[in-house]
Amino acid sequence: RNKLFGLMPAAAPAGKGWRDLRNGAVLQCTEAITLGMPFEVWKTRMGRFRDETTLQALRNIYTADGLGGFWKGWAPKMVESASKGAVLLYAKETIKDGCSSAGMGATAAGFLAGAGGGVCQTVVMGPCTFLVTAVVTGGQGTSVSTAATKAWREKGLMGFYPGGVAIAFRQASNWASRQGFTDAVRGRMRILCHNDPTAKLSLGQEALSGMIGGMLSCWNHPFEVARIEIQARAVAGESYMSMLQVFRSVYAQYGIAGLFKGVIPRMGLNIWQTLFMVTGASLIKERLLK
Repeated sequence: RNKLFGLMPAAAPAGKGWRDLRNGAVLQCTEAITLGMPFEVWKTRMGRFRDETTLQALRNIYTADGLGGFWKGWAPKMVESASKGAVLLYAKETIKDGCSSAGMGATAAGFLAGAGGGVCQTVVMGPCTFLVTAVVTGGQGTSVSTAATKAWREKGLMGFYPGGVAIAFRQASNWASRQGFTDAVRGRMRILCHNDPTAKLSLGQEALSGMIGGMLSCWNHPFEVARIEIQARAVAGESYMSMLQVFRSVYAQYGIAGLFKGVIPRMGLNIWQTLFMVTGASLIKERLLK
Protein backbone atom coordinates (compact mmCIF):
# COMPACT_ATOMS: atom_id res chain seq x y z
CA ARG A 1 0.00 0.00 0.00
CA ASN A 2 0.97 3.58 -0.56
CA LYS A 3 1.90 5.45 2.61
CA LEU A 4 -0.59 8.20 1.75
CA PHE A 5 -3.44 7.25 4.09
CA GLY A 6 -3.11 3.64 2.91
CA LEU A 7 -5.90 4.23 0.38
CA MET A 8 -4.25 3.40 -2.94
CA PRO A 9 -2.54 0.21 -4.11
CA ALA A 10 1.23 0.45 -4.36
CA ALA A 11 1.21 0.15 -8.14
CA ALA A 12 -1.37 -0.35 -10.85
CA PRO A 13 -0.91 -3.30 -13.19
CA ALA A 14 1.27 -2.34 -16.16
CA GLY A 15 -0.79 -0.65 -18.86
CA LYS A 16 -4.02 -0.68 -16.85
CA GLY A 17 -4.41 3.11 -16.92
CA TRP A 18 -4.01 3.25 -20.68
CA ARG A 19 -6.44 0.36 -21.12
CA ASP A 20 -9.05 2.23 -19.07
CA LEU A 21 -8.53 5.39 -21.16
CA ARG A 22 -8.83 3.43 -24.41
CA ASN A 23 -11.78 1.29 -23.32
CA GLY A 24 -13.63 4.31 -21.92
CA ALA A 25 -13.27 6.25 -25.18
CA VAL A 26 -14.37 3.30 -27.34
CA LEU A 27 -17.33 2.36 -25.11
CA GLN A 28 -18.62 5.93 -24.85
CA CYS A 29 -18.28 6.62 -28.59
CA THR A 30 -20.10 3.38 -29.42
CA GLU A 31 -22.85 4.27 -26.94
CA ALA A 32 -23.26 7.77 -28.43
CA ILE A 33 -23.23 6.94 -32.15
CA THR A 34 -25.89 4.22 -31.72
CA LEU A 35 -28.88 5.16 -29.53
CA GLY A 36 -27.12 7.72 -27.33
CA MET A 37 -27.38 10.63 -29.78
CA PRO A 38 -31.11 10.23 -30.56
CA PHE A 39 -31.94 10.12 -26.83
CA GLU A 40 -29.64 13.14 -26.24
CA VAL A 41 -31.26 15.24 -28.97
CA TRP A 42 -34.76 14.24 -27.85
CA LYS A 43 -34.31 15.11 -24.18
CA THR A 44 -32.39 18.31 -25.02
CA ARG A 45 -35.29 19.55 -27.13
CA MET A 46 -37.78 18.74 -24.37
CA GLY A 47 -35.63 20.46 -21.75
CA ARG A 48 -35.73 23.69 -23.77
CA PHE A 49 -39.21 23.55 -25.35
CA ARG A 50 -41.13 22.50 -22.27
CA ASP A 51 -44.59 23.05 -23.78
CA GLU A 52 -44.07 20.06 -26.10
CA THR A 53 -45.13 16.62 -24.99
CA THR A 54 -42.75 13.66 -25.27
CA LEU A 55 -44.25 12.50 -28.58
CA GLN A 56 -44.59 16.04 -29.97
CA ALA A 57 -40.89 16.64 -29.40
CA LEU A 58 -40.04 13.35 -31.11
CA ARG A 59 -42.28 14.21 -34.06
CA ASN A 60 -40.96 17.79 -34.37
CA ILE A 61 -37.34 16.61 -34.55
CA TYR A 62 -38.24 14.22 -37.36
CA THR A 63 -40.39 16.80 -39.20
CA ALA A 64 -37.62 19.41 -39.13
CA ASP A 65 -34.65 17.29 -40.17
CA GLY A 66 -35.76 13.72 -40.81
CA LEU A 67 -33.85 10.84 -39.23
CA GLY A 68 -30.64 12.84 -39.50
CA GLY A 69 -32.06 15.30 -36.97
CA PHE A 70 -31.57 12.71 -34.23
CA TRP A 71 -27.81 12.80 -34.85
CA LYS A 72 -27.58 16.59 -35.07
CA GLY A 73 -24.35 17.78 -33.49
CA TRP A 74 -22.73 14.34 -33.78
CA ALA A 75 -19.22 15.74 -34.46
CA PRO A 76 -18.78 17.58 -31.13
CA LYS A 77 -20.61 14.70 -29.45
CA MET A 78 -17.96 12.25 -30.67
CA VAL A 79 -15.19 14.50 -29.33
CA GLU A 80 -17.06 14.75 -26.03
CA SER A 81 -17.73 11.01 -25.88
CA ALA A 82 -14.13 10.00 -26.54
CA SER A 83 -12.72 12.43 -23.98
CA LYS A 84 -15.34 12.06 -21.26
CA GLY A 85 -15.44 8.27 -21.67
CA ALA A 86 -11.69 8.01 -21.25
CA VAL A 87 -11.68 10.37 -18.27
CA LEU A 88 -14.66 8.66 -16.63
CA LEU A 89 -13.41 5.09 -16.84
CA TYR A 90 -9.86 5.96 -15.80
CA ALA A 91 -10.94 8.10 -12.82
CA LYS A 92 -13.82 5.83 -11.79
CA GLU A 93 -11.84 2.60 -11.87
CA THR A 94 -8.86 4.18 -10.09
CA ILE A 95 -11.04 5.55 -7.28
CA LYS A 96 -13.03 2.32 -7.02
CA ASP A 97 -9.88 0.20 -6.80
CA GLY A 98 -8.52 2.51 -4.11
CA CYS A 99 -11.74 2.37 -2.09
CA SER A 100 -11.90 -1.41 -2.36
CA SER A 101 -8.31 -1.80 -1.23
CA ALA A 102 -9.15 0.35 1.80
CA GLY A 103 -11.90 -2.10 2.76
CA MET A 104 -14.88 -0.02 1.65
CA GLY A 105 -18.04 -1.92 0.65
CA ALA A 106 -18.89 -2.33 -3.04
CA THR A 107 -21.95 -0.04 -3.03
CA ALA A 108 -20.25 2.82 -1.13
CA ALA A 109 -17.15 2.50 -3.32
CA GLY A 110 -19.39 2.59 -6.41
CA PHE A 111 -21.13 5.80 -5.33
CA LEU A 112 -17.83 7.51 -4.47
CA ALA A 113 -16.04 6.36 -7.62
CA GLY A 114 -18.95 7.39 -9.83
CA ALA A 115 -19.12 10.86 -8.25
CA GLY A 116 -15.38 11.40 -8.64
CA GLY A 117 -15.37 10.23 -12.25
CA GLY A 118 -18.39 12.40 -13.07
CA VAL A 119 -16.81 15.57 -11.67
CA CYS A 120 -13.63 14.89 -13.68
CA GLN A 121 -15.75 14.78 -16.86
CA THR A 122 -17.03 18.35 -16.45
CA VAL A 123 -13.88 19.98 -17.87
CA VAL A 124 -14.12 18.17 -21.21
CA MET A 125 -17.92 18.08 -21.41
CA GLY A 126 -18.70 21.80 -21.07
CA PRO A 127 -17.80 22.96 -24.59
CA CYS A 128 -19.20 19.88 -26.35
CA THR A 129 -22.57 19.84 -24.57
CA PHE A 130 -22.83 23.58 -25.27
CA LEU A 131 -22.35 23.03 -29.02
CA VAL A 132 -24.83 20.12 -29.14
CA THR A 133 -27.41 22.22 -27.27
CA ALA A 134 -26.74 25.10 -29.70
CA VAL A 135 -27.51 23.10 -32.84
CA VAL A 136 -30.54 21.33 -31.29
CA THR A 137 -32.23 24.46 -29.87
CA GLY A 138 -30.80 27.25 -32.03
CA GLY A 139 -32.91 26.81 -35.15
CA GLN A 140 -32.12 25.95 -38.76
CA GLY A 141 -29.40 28.58 -39.18
CA THR A 142 -27.28 27.39 -36.28
CA SER A 143 -24.35 25.10 -37.10
CA VAL A 144 -21.53 23.83 -34.90
CA SER A 145 -19.03 26.20 -36.55
CA THR A 146 -21.23 29.31 -36.25
CA ALA A 147 -22.06 28.55 -32.60
CA ALA A 148 -18.37 27.98 -31.78
CA THR A 149 -17.24 31.13 -33.60
CA LYS A 150 -19.90 33.26 -31.91
CA ALA A 151 -19.08 31.93 -28.43
CA TRP A 152 -15.34 32.46 -28.89
CA ARG A 153 -15.75 35.95 -30.37
CA GLU A 154 -18.06 37.15 -27.60
CA LYS A 155 -16.63 35.55 -24.46
CA GLY A 156 -13.53 33.56 -25.34
CA LEU A 157 -13.00 30.20 -23.66
CA MET A 158 -15.55 30.92 -20.93
CA GLY A 159 -18.22 31.25 -23.61
CA PHE A 160 -18.17 27.45 -23.92
CA TYR A 161 -18.93 26.86 -20.23
CA PRO A 162 -22.38 28.30 -19.49
CA GLY A 163 -24.14 25.92 -17.11
CA GLY A 164 -20.85 24.53 -15.84
CA VAL A 165 -22.12 24.29 -12.26
CA ALA A 166 -25.23 22.39 -13.39
CA ILE A 167 -23.02 20.03 -15.44
CA ALA A 168 -20.81 19.34 -12.43
CA PHE A 169 -23.81 18.58 -10.19
CA ARG A 170 -25.40 16.46 -12.90
CA GLN A 171 -22.27 14.44 -13.70
CA ALA A 172 -21.31 13.81 -10.07
CA SER A 173 -24.82 12.64 -9.18
CA ASN A 174 -25.19 10.85 -12.55
CA TRP A 175 -22.30 8.45 -12.21
CA ALA A 176 -22.49 8.16 -8.44
CA SER A 177 -26.08 6.97 -8.92
CA ARG A 178 -25.45 4.80 -11.99
CA GLN A 179 -22.44 3.04 -10.52
CA GLY A 180 -23.78 2.93 -6.96
CA PHE A 181 -27.32 1.80 -7.78
CA THR A 182 -26.05 -0.78 -10.28
CA ASP A 183 -23.61 -2.21 -7.72
CA ALA A 184 -26.40 -2.29 -5.11
CA VAL A 185 -28.75 -4.10 -7.53
CA ARG A 186 -25.95 -6.55 -8.41
CA GLY A 187 -25.59 -7.38 -4.72
CA ARG A 188 -29.32 -7.99 -4.32
CA MET A 189 -29.40 -9.99 -7.55
CA ARG A 190 -26.66 -12.34 -6.29
CA ILE A 191 -28.63 -13.10 -3.14
CA LEU A 192 -32.07 -13.35 -4.78
CA CYS A 193 -30.96 -15.45 -7.75
CA HIS A 194 -28.06 -17.44 -6.31
CA ASN A 195 -28.35 -17.10 -2.53
CA ASP A 196 -24.63 -16.26 -2.53
CA PRO A 197 -23.27 -12.67 -2.14
CA THR A 198 -20.15 -13.61 -4.11
CA ALA A 199 -21.89 -15.48 -6.97
CA LYS A 200 -21.10 -14.64 -10.59
CA LEU A 201 -24.05 -13.09 -12.40
CA SER A 202 -25.10 -14.16 -15.87
CA LEU A 203 -24.85 -11.70 -18.77
CA GLY A 204 -28.62 -11.13 -18.63
CA GLN A 205 -28.52 -10.47 -14.88
CA GLU A 206 -25.63 -8.02 -15.35
CA ALA A 207 -27.59 -6.21 -18.08
CA LEU A 208 -30.76 -6.09 -15.96
CA SER A 209 -28.77 -4.66 -13.04
CA GLY A 210 -27.40 -1.94 -15.33
CA MET A 211 -30.85 -1.11 -16.70
CA ILE A 212 -32.35 -0.75 -13.22
CA GLY A 213 -29.36 1.28 -12.03
CA GLY A 214 -29.60 3.58 -15.06
CA MET A 215 -33.32 4.15 -14.63
CA LEU A 216 -33.02 4.90 -10.90
CA SER A 217 -30.30 7.47 -11.59
CA CYS A 218 -32.79 9.80 -13.30
CA TRP A 219 -33.76 11.33 -9.94
CA ASN A 220 -31.33 14.19 -10.69
CA HIS A 221 -33.08 15.34 -13.89
CA PRO A 222 -33.66 18.91 -12.61
CA PHE A 223 -29.89 19.50 -12.97
CA GLU A 224 -30.19 18.51 -16.63
CA VAL A 225 -33.15 20.85 -17.22
CA ALA A 226 -31.09 23.67 -15.66
CA ARG A 227 -28.05 22.83 -17.81
CA ILE A 228 -30.08 22.84 -21.03
CA GLU A 229 -31.86 26.10 -20.16
CA ILE A 230 -28.65 27.96 -19.21
CA GLN A 231 -26.83 26.82 -22.36
CA ALA A 232 -29.83 27.49 -24.64
CA ARG A 233 -30.20 31.01 -23.19
CA ALA A 234 -26.52 31.65 -23.90
CA VAL A 235 -26.97 30.50 -27.52
CA ALA A 236 -30.04 32.73 -27.93
CA GLY A 237 -28.28 35.76 -26.42
CA GLU A 238 -30.74 35.89 -23.51
CA SER A 239 -29.86 37.11 -20.01
CA TYR A 240 -27.89 34.76 -17.77
CA MET A 241 -29.69 32.76 -15.10
CA SER A 242 -28.03 30.76 -12.34
CA MET A 243 -28.99 27.16 -11.65
CA LEU A 244 -31.18 28.16 -8.70
CA GLN A 245 -32.85 30.91 -10.75
CA VAL A 246 -33.69 28.36 -13.45
CA PHE A 247 -35.18 26.03 -10.82
CA ARG A 248 -37.38 28.84 -9.48
CA SER A 249 -38.44 30.03 -12.94
CA VAL A 250 -39.31 26.55 -14.26
CA TYR A 251 -41.15 25.65 -11.06
CA ALA A 252 -43.18 28.88 -11.18
CA GLN A 253 -44.26 28.20 -14.78
CA TYR A 254 -44.65 24.44 -14.90
CA GLY A 255 -44.52 23.14 -11.33
CA ILE A 256 -42.49 20.07 -10.35
CA ALA A 257 -43.33 18.41 -13.69
CA GLY A 258 -41.35 21.10 -15.51
CA LEU A 259 -38.17 20.11 -13.69
CA PHE A 260 -38.59 16.57 -15.04
CA LYS A 261 -39.41 17.53 -18.64
CA GLY A 262 -37.60 15.14 -20.94
CA VAL A 263 -37.11 12.49 -18.27
CA ILE A 264 -38.52 9.69 -20.47
CA PRO A 265 -35.86 9.96 -23.23
CA ARG A 266 -33.29 10.53 -20.47
CA MET A 267 -34.29 7.22 -18.88
CA GLY A 268 -33.53 5.58 -22.21
CA LEU A 269 -30.21 7.43 -22.41
CA ASN A 270 -29.24 6.57 -18.83
CA ILE A 271 -30.04 2.89 -19.32
CA TRP A 272 -28.04 2.83 -22.57
CA GLN A 273 -25.05 4.65 -21.06
CA THR A 274 -25.06 2.51 -17.91
CA LEU A 275 -25.07 -0.69 -19.96
CA PHE A 276 -21.93 0.51 -21.73
CA MET A 277 -20.01 2.40 -19.04
CA VAL A 278 -20.88 0.37 -15.92
CA THR A 279 -21.98 -3.11 -17.03
CA GLY A 280 -19.75 -3.14 -20.12
CA ALA A 281 -16.76 -1.74 -18.23
CA SER A 282 -17.19 -4.37 -15.51
CA LEU A 283 -17.37 -7.22 -18.03
CA ILE A 284 -14.27 -5.97 -19.87
CA LYS A 285 -12.36 -5.63 -16.60
CA GLU A 286 -13.39 -9.16 -15.60
CA ARG A 287 -12.25 -10.54 -18.97
CA LEU A 288 -8.88 -8.77 -18.76
CA LEU A 289 -8.21 -10.14 -15.29
CA LYS A 290 -8.77 -13.75 -16.38
